[in-house]
Amino acid sequence: MTNRKLAVLGAFAVVMVLWAVLQSRISNRPSTEATGPRYLIQGLDPVDIGSIVLGSTESTVTLKRAGGQFVVADKDNYPADAGQINELITSCLDIKTDELYTDDPANHQALGVTEDDARSAVKFFKPDSSLLIGVIIGKFKEQGRGTYVRLATSNKVYATEDAPWIRDRAIDYIDTELISLEREEIESVTVTADNESYTLRAQNGGVILENPPEGKKQKLADVRRVFDALTSFRFDDFMKRTAADDLNFDGQFICRLKDSTVYTVDIAQKDDKTYVACRVEFTDETPVTKDKGVESEEQLKEKEAKLLARDKADEFSAKHTGWVYEISDYKADNLTKQFSELFEEEQEPEQPDDSDS
Repeated sequence: MTNRKLAVLGAFAVVMVLWAVLQSRISNRPSTEATGPRYLIQGLDPVDIGSIVLGSTESTVTLKRAGGQFVVADKDNYPADAGQINELITSCLDIKTDELYTDDPANHQALGVTEDDARSAVKFFKPDSSLLIGVIIGKFKEQGRGTYVRLATSNKVYATEDAPWIRDRAIDYIDTELISLEREEIESVTVTADNESYTLRAQNGGVILENPPEGKKQKLADVRRVFDALTSFRFDDFMKRTAADDLNFDGQFICRLKDSTVYTVDIAQKDDKTYVACRVEFTDETPVTKDKGVESEEQLKEKEAKLLARDKADEFSAKHTGWVYEISDYKADNLTKQFSELFEEEQEPEQPDDSDS
């Protein structure tokens, strides 16, 4: 064999050794797919979702479809906030994967993508309770930006830079704003607390206390806070009215609007907590008829506004009748402030010092 052939064979052997070493190293590295960014979830129609389960196997929150809306099953089937449900679904559909990191289940626990170790988990089920799709969100990557994610039905773990933060408390999917009014809409507020009542009334852009005691001065900041109590009225927790038989609703806060809508808040206090039950009534019972050929555009708008206010009152009653809400101490203070807390002694003008004359 010539020296040239020996040299070629020697070079070929070196190449094969290097190739074997390279293959060995590749087989021991996390698997990657150079397919570019792609959506983790392929083809999920929200119409097919019958229920959603959030959280780990030990602590979960279930949202289920009931008629045309979702309800929070863990909170007595209280209506869920449609906006929060849509945001949850959209955030899961928007997850894009950067690379396939591994498809070996033995690595799942270390990456935090088992259902027990996951940072976040959400599963979407069909109406027949069979799994539609699920997303498991694990640990952050050791180096650089990104998070490990996988589908609940697959062993493949991907790295992504846009993993959503999945909220997994029942209250996160409930609209906690109970009443939201504009100050300009309010005509008067009547408070009944500790067997006494008083009324605050809108006047010339301000608020006055009816029948104030002589020689007293209104505490304008406190008066305003009571008057504005329902402009942004939120709750912290709630229960069914049937579970509140031990509560004594002996306080009341009535807010009358200029359009004839009346909000009534019944108030109970127990164990340093305050609970409310709310109802609303549209008191103008005059029939509404429309005649476009006779009435002006302004008259038609007034009647349309009346119909809308009546519908809003009916919708409020349908949603909140049968529920009792727990509110914060700050909100409770504005609903139950006593008459004597709204005024103070008038300060007499200082008398001139005769010694200076």
